[in-house]
Amino acid sequence: MICLSAYYELGGSGTGMTKTAVTEQITHRWYARPVLFVADVNRALCFYVDMLGFEKSWHEGDGAGGVCQVNRAGCEIILCEDATRRDKARLFVALNVDGLTAFRREIVERSVPTEKSWWGYDVIKIVDPDGNELLFPAAE
Repeated sequence: MICLSAYYELGGSGTGMTKTAVTEQITHRWYARPVLFVADVNRALCFYVDMLGFEKSWHEGDGAGGVCQVNRAGCEIILCEDATRRDKARLFVALNVDGLTAFRREIVERSVPTEKSWWGYDVIKIVDPDGNELLFPAAE
């Protein structure tokens, strides 16, 4: 799919972008995994698996390392233990209506602490043990 309005907006405004560059940006599928920095990777892993229902995909050093990945329904997050990083991240997770309904039921059953918040519209905010925020749509 080529979005010509993106071409005119980006290329036509003097940014120097060409139609080819814009076309490549839009037609190539990008794959991204956020990296959340944590103080204790095993504590974070327990939170994401036990509280939020993720599965561990891999863990560096056969489970002894400081980096691992958790997955849930196509959402992949890398957890990285790094004592020098105190960054906090915010990750927005979009769910379809059925997925949101099921997830809400799960977080109630697991007693996951949540907050109502605002991110352009009402969202459910879950804060992990290291202060990283996960935002989910509040409305179905």
